[in-house]
Amino acid sequence: SSLGGHGYKDMACRELRVQLYQEQKDNFWPPTGRHILAQYDDDTVVVYQAFCPNIAEYAVKNQRFGGDHFSYARMSWIKTNFLWMMFRCGWASKKNQERVLAVRIKREGFDHILSKAVTGAQEKELGCGRSDVRLQWDPDHSPCGGPMKRRAIQLGMKNEVGVWLQTHKVHSYLIF
Repeated sequence: SSLGGHGYKDMACRELRVQLYQEQKDNFWPPTGRHILAQYDDDTVVVYQAFCPNIAEYAVKNQRFGGDHFSYARMSWIKTNFLWMMFRCGWASKKNQERVLAVRIKREGFDHILSKAVTGAQEKELGCGRSDVRLQWDPDHSPCGGPMKRRAIQLGMKNEVGVWLQTHKVHSYLIF
């Protein structure tokens, strides 16, 4: 089974691939450590974001972020793992997180975000203020909600890096 989306000129319209959780867990995913678990190919990476309905509808319709409710100054978090995203947004039940988007971005964009990312500890060590990209490794969670030994990445973006990502064309799918 797969999910489609709106046509996109700059990136070939690719479907989202799905696979049973147990197959992924048993055959592909490491049980411990820090890992970026993502759907990707040579050109793109799929990340997930939760938004209020207005922001999500604008993104799907326009294939970019923006509109009256979107703010580049606000930290916007992306996650590469769908289950982790669903856990963090309360299965799309938390206020202003009622819509979950799968966003296909260019690999170079994802790599750019990672290159700017710092952890809270690194910010303290470097003596810098709040960075434009915050990296967090949090416990991944099973479909039942229990924490796992494996750590899942989440990246928060704002200001310059948020603008960079959000103004580049993306291919958004409304998932939930």
